[in-house]
Amino acid sequence: MCGIAGILGGSEPINEKLLAHLGRRLAHRGPDGQQTWVSHDRSCGFVHTRLAIIDADARSDQPFVSDDGRYTIIFNGEIFNFLELRAELAAKGYVFRTEGDTEVLLNGYIAWGPAMLNRLNGMWALAIRDNADGSIFFARDRFGIKPLLYAHSGTKLAFASEIRALLEIPWVDTSPAMEVAQRLLFDPFGVEGSEHTLHQGIRRLPGGHSAKWAQGQLELTRWWVAADHLETETPANMHEAADRFRELFFDSTRLRMRSDVAIGSCLSGGFDSTAVVSAMAHIAGLGGGHERESRDWRHAFVATFTGQPHDETPEATQAAQHAGITPHFFDLGGDDGEDFVDPVLDALDDVYISLPTSPWRIYQEVRRSGVRVTLDGHGADELMGGYRQGGQNIAFALRNLIGDRAGNGGVGPLASDVAKLAALRFGQSYYLRQHRLTPPPRLPIAAYGDALPEYYSGLDRRLYAMFNGSILPTILRNFDRLSMAHGVEVRMPFMDWRLATYVMALPQKMKTDDTHSKLVARTALAGIMPETIRTSTRKVGFNSQMPAWMKGSLGHWAQRLLSTPHDAFDQIVDRHALKSRITQLTAQGAWDWTSVGRLWPYINMKWYLDHRCP
Repeated sequence: MCGIAGILGGSEPINEKLLAHLGRRLAHRGPDGQQTWVSHDRSCGFVHTRLAIIDADARSDQPFVSDDGRYTIIFNGEIFNFLELRAELAAKGYVFRTEGDTEVLLNGYIAWGPAMLNRLNGMWALAIRDNADGSIFFARDRFGIKPLLYAHSGTKLAFASEIRALLEIPWVDTSPAMEVAQRLLFDPFGVEGSEHTLHQGIRRLPGGHSAKWAQGQLELTRWWVAADHLETETPANMHEAADRFRELFFDSTRLRMRSDVAIGSCLSGGFDSTAVVSAMAHIAGLGGGHERESRDWRHAFVATFTGQPHDETPEATQAAQHAGITPHFFDLGGDDGEDFVDPVLDALDDVYISLPTSPWRIYQEVRRSGVRVTLDGHGADELMGGYRQGGQNIAFALRNLIGDRAGNGGVGPLASDVAKLAALRFGQSYYLRQHRLTPPPRLPIAAYGDALPEYYSGLDRRLYAMFNGSILPTILRNFDRLSMAHGVEVRMPFMDWRLATYVMALPQKMKTDDTHSKLVARTALAGIMPETIRTSTRKVGFNSQMPAWMKGSLGHWAQRLLSTPHDAFDQIVDRHALKSRITQLTAQGAWDWTSVGRLWPYINMKWYLDHRCP
């Protein structure tokens, strides 16, 4: 896991000082060292900041050059099945000089070309340069767990793990993309799955896409479509379905326990994280012989919120005891919203519906405790209907609403957006200057056009859209930024592509009903995890106490933030009316999760433009 960046093309030789500066902007992602590489003709340069997890020896440092010097790779992520691929390549005659996954990845590309991607089980963003012809191959993992941003102008191209690095390059057009900003304020989950960002000259390589840069031209290819990989024959009954789920989930967890350093988990006490730690304990309890599996895994990090309704300390304690883990508790209930607002928003590097201080703080504690890797429960909600259940914050209501619109074949996208626009205006939550009568245009998201099975219900379609296009891509972005801000790698057993496509193929009745979500998973893990947690219908989000904060210091901070003008923000937002509404809510102590979820994106956007587009 690491940070990557590169500059290529153009008539000027690579500026090595600029290259090193890009690395420093990404140093938090890879605190174990920074290395640069410049091609012989000085037309291309890569920089890599390393978080050493697999083969921490310097022999696996990147950028990594093939034995014959023809190829150079720079790579962010982990290939969990690298040992199996290494054995397959060794049988073909490839010789290895490291014990890591980077060399396996590079030799896999040499052996199989872009078709290598379909053999990988992992998360990645990579660039491989052919030093013979100067072309570069880029690729991102199936579901976009690891990020890759880029900019190009004429014959020049630059790429990086985060937007903040690309903003340092003089020729990149960093001016605000006004239509994107408006869409993001209208639908905070409607941008991350697209190619667009908040800057005119910066694009995102979407998950499941690759690209080739050759002779000053960039050509994108969608190499992965989840709908094309669904199993055509599904189990006949829940018993058979659960058996297969359990087999895949255990194998996914086993692969993600491969590490040369200590691993742990962020444990909430909810179903997802408890399932993960219970699976880890089960696999470790089998005893024996899983190559490169970390034996130092009994680390559970629990964020507690004393006196708050979303505190899950009793459940987390029970889950930890069941797995044989002594948990590390960190009480975040006493945090003040203003204490961490600047570093958290700086790490987020984008706009969201709330201030994600809690995950930022827990990953900070993970790193301070000496753990570099966590196995967490992301993806299960979008895969198996977790957001159908009630919650105590606006995140769930918004996700349900957006999911319904994305999958409801009876209501067109425009009609659903018009209905949302009316609701926002009625609730005094709409402050865009343009698009007063019609909503901001939607951005193209590839997954929304996928050909889905005829037997898919409306819910199946909503879940597919949430997983591949809207909700999950946004959450993955957030957790990548918030964990990597502290040099922590997050692995996600529910997002193994084999497990994900298996569950996507199951009929709705095996995913959720009127009382329980994740039915196949709950059935599969009977006897593996605590029964009260396995059968619980409580759904609590991992959120900060935003309404309380906005009634106090954070509300006053927001008022001060909105007191200063910003040309781009003021072009698209009625700042004075927005500030008046925020002042009113704060003075009356009337903030709740609904008002936070609808108005925080405006506040976040103002901060972002102040700091990224001054």
